[in-house]
Amino acid sequence: MLLRGGLTSVNESTTHPRRIRSFVRREGRLTTGQQRALDELFPRFGIEASHTPIDFATMYGREAPVILEIGFGNGDTLATIARNNPENNYLGIEVHRPGVGHLLMRIEEYGLSNVRVMCADAVEVLQRQIADGTLEAVYLFFPDPWHKKRHHKRRQVQPEWTQLIRRKLKIGGYLHMATDWQEYAEHMLTTLENAEGFTNQSARSDYIERPDYRPITKFEQRGTRLGHGVWDLMFLRSS
Repeated sequence: MLLRGGLTSVNESTTHPRRIRSFVRREGRLTTGQQRALDELFPRFGIEASHTPIDFATMYGREAPVILEIGFGNGDTLATIARNNPENNYLGIEVHRPGVGHLLMRIEEYGLSNVRVMCADAVEVLQRQIADGTLEAVYLFFPDPWHKKRHHKRRQVQPEWTQLIRRKLKIGGYLHMATDWQEYAEHMLTTLENAEGFTNQSARSDYIERPDYRPITKFEQRGTRLGHGVWDLMFLRSS
């Protein structure tokens, strides 16, 4: 992924009423193609953040499982997954406009009709616009690890966040996470193992092999060449 993160933490400081965010808006320049996509394609495939709940059947024009990717970066992974799995509906949320524009370009290039895009804070979208028990799956691929200890509070995967995701998943729905930062993988594992209502899908009660549906990104390929590991985790909403 070219970009990491893509939403905020649901943690709130006891001394500061504002939520601790897991992203910083360091938006680069939009290319001509990305700007065109935002101008021409977002009205068709984009959803504005609001307080109005999303009617998925109306939005996609059909009933199908809905899978959410949080912080999709440049959108290549989401576009590839959606292209390979046309039976599902996909919603991608990202805070960086260049990434949103890039995904819109891929939607056009691949002729996808099963993807919708939001440029917004995903936690706010989850809280305000997605009804409980409506998601088949949630993807969180290569979020910012915030590796410095003083920044750990900014990490996306926190106990409160896991329960927000749990409420939005159907019973039997799943949360799939991936990271190339081992210490963050361990943090994810510990947090989800201690989260109410989730069951680890690893036979060893730790990590899973990369599922075939998750393509290997250029970022991941580069890390593998440098000897970096990648850890995939999958937890089912069991209650």
